[in-house]
Amino acid sequence: MTHDPVCGMQIDEKKASGKSEHDGTTYYFCSPSCKAAFDKEPSKYAQRSGPSDKPKESGEHGHHH
Repeated sequence: MTHDPVCGMQIDEKKASGKSEHDGTTYYFCSPSCKAAFDKEPSKYAQRSGPSDKPKESGEHGHHH
Protein backbone atom coordinates (compact mmCIF):
# COMPACT_ATOMS: atom_id res chain seq x y z
CA MET A 1 0.00 0.00 0.00
CA THR A 2 1.05 3.56 -0.64
CA HIS A 3 -0.39 7.05 -0.42
CA ASP A 4 -1.54 9.24 -3.27
CA PRO A 5 0.86 12.23 -3.06
CA VAL A 6 -1.89 14.68 -4.05
CA CYS A 7 -4.77 13.80 -1.71
CA GLY A 8 -3.05 11.47 0.77
CA MET A 9 -5.53 8.64 0.24
CA GLN A 10 -4.11 5.19 0.94
CA ILE A 11 -4.23 3.06 -2.21
CA ASP A 12 -3.12 -0.34 -3.43
CA GLU A 13 -0.52 0.06 -6.18
CA LYS A 14 -2.18 -2.78 -8.13
CA LYS A 15 -5.52 -0.93 -8.16
CA ALA A 16 -4.20 2.58 -8.75
CA SER A 17 -5.91 4.72 -11.40
CA GLY A 18 -2.53 5.81 -12.71
CA LYS A 19 1.13 6.25 -11.98
CA SER A 20 3.85 8.75 -12.80
CA GLU A 21 7.63 8.84 -12.49
CA HIS A 22 9.45 11.80 -10.95
CA ASP A 23 13.15 11.93 -10.02
CA GLY A 24 13.41 8.15 -10.23
CA THR A 25 10.43 7.49 -7.96
CA THR A 26 7.09 6.00 -9.03
CA TYR A 27 3.97 7.65 -7.61
CA TYR A 28 0.52 6.04 -7.67
CA PHE A 29 -2.84 7.82 -7.79
CA CYS A 30 -6.38 7.15 -6.66
CA SER A 31 -7.94 8.98 -9.62
CA PRO A 32 -7.10 10.55 -12.97
CA SER A 33 -7.62 14.01 -11.46
CA CYS A 34 -4.94 13.42 -8.80
CA LYS A 35 -2.56 12.14 -11.48
CA ALA A 36 -3.25 15.23 -13.62
CA ALA A 37 -2.58 17.55 -10.66
CA PHE A 38 0.70 15.74 -9.94
CA ASP A 39 1.78 15.78 -13.59
CA LYS A 40 1.18 19.53 -13.73
CA GLU A 41 3.39 20.28 -10.66
CA PRO A 42 5.27 17.13 -9.64
CA SER A 43 7.82 18.85 -7.40
CA LYS A 44 4.99 20.38 -5.33
CA TYR A 45 3.49 16.99 -4.52
CA ALA A 46 6.59 14.80 -4.48
CA GLN A 47 7.79 16.64 -1.36
CA ARG A 48 4.56 15.71 0.45
CA SER A 49 4.71 11.98 -0.18
CA GLY A 50 7.40 11.10 2.38
CA PRO A 51 6.79 8.48 5.07
CA SER A 52 6.34 11.14 7.75
CA ASP A 53 3.21 12.54 6.07
CA LYS A 54 -0.08 11.71 7.66
CA PRO A 55 -2.75 10.60 5.18
CA LYS A 56 -5.89 12.67 5.08
CA GLU A 57 -9.09 11.28 6.46
CA SER A 58 -11.52 10.06 3.82
CA GLY A 59 -13.79 13.03 4.52
CA GLU A 60 -11.00 15.41 3.48
CA HIS A 61 -10.59 13.82 0.07
CA GLY A 62 -11.41 16.57 -2.39
CA HIS A 63 -12.91 14.63 -5.29
CA HIS A 64 -15.26 11.78 -6.08
CA HIS A 65 -14.53 8.31 -7.41
